Amino acid sequence: MPTETSTAPQASQPSLNQPRSRTDLFVSFTLLALQGFGGVVAVVQRELVERKRWMTREQFVEDWAVAHVMPGPSVVNLSMMIGGRYFGLGGALAAMAGMLAIPLVIVLLLAALYSGVADTAVAQGALRGMGAVAAGLVAATGLKLTGALAKNAMGLGICIALAVLTFVAIAVLRWPLAWVLPGIGVPACLWAWTRLAATDGNRADKQT
Repeated sequence: MPTETSTAPQASQPSLNQPRSRTDLFVSFTLLALQGFGGVVAVVQRELVERKRWMTREQFVEDWAVAHVMPGPSVVNLSMMIGGRYFGLGGALAAMAGMLAIPLVIVLLLAALYSGVADTAVAQGALRGMGAVAAGLVAATGLKLTGALAKNAMGLGICIALAVLTFVAIAVLRWPLAWVLPGIGVPACLWAWTRLAATDGNRADKQT
């Protein structure tokens, strides 16, 4: 049965679904991982938000941001967050196993096969083509999720400005992530905290 912490989001989002069991988590994340060749962000967003409706776009953006700054692969972190939210530690482990078990076997097999053809022109061309497709998938997903920022506490303008600053820092200035997170992420968190505190204060004043 889901833990008490898992029922709270569902109460505020009655139209959302939730995983039926740990087995459902394992199978769902296994199928998700098997689709994630190069464009895993796009696949994760489509499966969890649009098809399964386990979370809203806003929830996905927030959870993905947390998963992205944690150590380890972002999509694995996200799967464990979702599994833990509904079924505790067992759910987190089931989701992680789904993300890693079968895909690990496939990757090892592909690596063994690729080692024999890595230097051929056909293999190099295929990799360049897949890289372009993956970049397109990530860019399209980013544009699709931009609409969720309209409801962000910081405001759409600030969110866009932070996104531009982050792009410039990483793509143009070549800052390492260890600089970007404290340099841009910490001020953003402080601003969001200030806005949320102001919003809560306004609600309290209205209630009194």
